[in-house]
Formats: sequence, structure tokens, C-alpha cells
Amino acid sequence: MATTLAKAADGTEAATHAARITHVSKSFAGPAGQQLVLDDVSLDVAPGEFVTLLGASGCGKSTLLNLVAGLDRPSAGTIDTDGRPALMFQEHALFPWLTAGKNIELALKLRGVPKSERRDKAEELLTLVRLGGAYGKRVHELSGGMRQRVAMARALAQESRLLLMDEPFAALDAITRDVLHDELTRIWRETKLSVLFVTHNVREAVRLAERVVLLSSRPGRVAREWTVDLPHPRRIEDAAVAELSVEITEELRGEIRRHGRH
Repeated sequence: MATTLAKAADGTEAATHAARITHVSKSFAGPAGQQLVLDDVSLDVAPGEFVTLLGASGCGKSTLLNLVAGLDRPSAGTIDTDGRPALMFQEHALFPWLTAGKNIELALKLRGVPKSERRDKAEELLTLVRLGGAYGKRVHELSGGMRQRVAMARALAQESRLLLMDEPFAALDAITRDVLHDELTRIWRETKLSVLFVTHNVREAVRLAERVVLLSSRPGRVAREWTVDLPHPRRIEDAAVAELSVEITEELRGEIRRHGRH
């Protein structure tokens, strides 16, 4: 994937975007012929920006994320990213026969980090996600929230500037999810990563993002965007989060009604 560069203030080259999605469409073969899932989607994610992608089930959110990750190719249009993105799924996808630390070391190995440096780097990443001391723990010894922290550390081990997250907290209980929202926000602000985060939870979208992008029901199109100009830290129960969530929910309901999806 190509990267567009510009001169930074210090004279070095800096990316002008973390991801640029330009007139992207995607179709899949179905029993009734080609089924259009995404239709003419254009979206930019700026360097260091946190964007949530919201929409009804089946609107193409995960399909779009897979296209940005390079796991599939668009039927039309182009996608440019600032290097190779890192991807984190709803399921942690950790290897159960490896320890937490060794799962992270595998990502480091694939990145070409010398063996002598991997353990220290893995422990550093575990500390970043507040799992210091968990290097030797097996996957079955970890709670659901801890597993997702390890998965996050493994994604960060790829040293990508763009983190793609596909409903990573959807299977967790409300309290664990709330804690991980805080952790993700902290890590995003510390690392200055760009994040494209897929969710169907409106309050989660508003709590986390600088910008919320709503996709219409299938075929997915960009229906509307909101800038979330609220200070951090945010809470899921904050009045301002709730107020914007109500507005976005009403727009989402309208999209579902217009497309006859219930």
C-alpha cells in the first residue's frame, strides 16, 4: 500500500494520512449473483487520530477493516496506509500453547527483532498494557480482559502507526470493557497511534473517538460523521457522552428503517 508523504517541520518526511480510503466498493459472489457490500466509501484517518466506525450489523464495517488491513482487495477504489496496519479482533487469537510473553515475542520475531532483544521488548509491552509480571502465564490462566490486553500488546509489537480494531471488547463484561476503554485511551495518547475502531455500540464509539463515522445499512456508505469535541478522560455515563450518543442512535435507527433492516 502506498504512503503519501510531506515535509515535517524538522525537514523529515511525515505521512499526510494514516489511512486514505478513496471511492472503495466491495462485492461478493452470492446465490443471486454479485452482492454489493460497500459502495463508494471515501474516508481519511489522520496521523494520530482515533476514528470509530459505526453501523448496523451487516453494513460492511468489518469488511472495510479487512480491506484496510490488506486481508482482501476492494472491487473498486484505492486504499493507502502509512505502512502496514496492525489488526486486533474480537477474539484474542492467542496461541494457547505459548505464554503471554511468547505470544508477543512471535510478533517481534516476524518483525525481525533479534532474539536477544525479544524478551525485554515483550516485557516492556506487557508493562504498557498493565500486565507486568505476566510474561510466563499461559492463556488459560488469564481472564478475558487480560487476554485482550495481551492481544493489544501483540498488536503494538508490530510497531505499526495504524491500529485496526474489530469490536475487540464486545465479548467482555461491562466493567472489564470500561477498564479497557480507559487503557486503550491511555495507550493511544501515549503512543500517538492512529486507530480505526469498529463497533456497533454507540456509547463506546462516542467515549473513545475523536470522530464517529456512521455507515448506512448494506450496501455500506458513509452516511454521516460527527466530531467528538469532548475532553478526556471520558466516562460512558457522562452527560455529554450520553447526549451525543442519543443523537447518533437516532440517526442509526433512521438508517436501519430506511433500508428495512430490523
